[in-house]
Amino acid sequence: MEEIIRYKMLKSRRKTIGLEITPKGELIVRAPQNAPMEAIEKVIREKASWIREHQKLAVERNKEREEFISGLDPISYEEIKHLANRMFVEFPPRVKEFASRLGVRVGRITIRTQRTRWGSCSSKGNLNFNCLVMLAPKEVQDYIIVHELCHRLEMNHSKRFWELVGSILPDYKESEKWLNTEGKLIMLRAFEAE
Repeated sequence: MEEIIRYKMLKSRRKTIGLEITPKGELIVRAPQNAPMEAIEKVIREKASWIREHQKLAVERNKEREEFISGLDPISYEEIKHLANRMFVEFPPRVKEFASRLGVRVGRITIRTQRTRWGSCSSKGNLNFNCLVMLAPKEVQDYIIVHELCHRLEMNHSKRFWELVGSILPDYKESEKWLNTEGKLIMLRAFEAE
């Protein structure tokens, strides 16, 4: 007997039927609003072996990820509070110094704990920093500050923006690499290893 493949249906204005396997191995079928169920079921039957193979891979990867996360030492609420307090004292003078070097004005500085961003800059010049940055080396902290301050001159990630960053921190790409590896682990420790 043929195994039933369970799925979640999402209909939209798209023109084709698409299949997506989530990290937990669930199948999402994306289909046009007017797609007949027979056509959707036909695609699922034709792609059944691909679906099962990718579901199995996704489940295995997810299990490995969960085992990895469970081995991480979580960051406690008290630690986060301590980091925020330290940042509140240490960051404003450094922001002021780099702002002076770039010739920009800064509005309010806010310190938060965020799941995905290290910092942000509003069009009014208000800066927002993630207190988890305090777990990074000083040069990475400086990169976060300079990155956000450069948005006072370029509110984008254009070539000109990166030239500005490089004019202050020629080795900024090393900090980016650190954030993409070690920084991701910090985020995982703060939000998933609980």
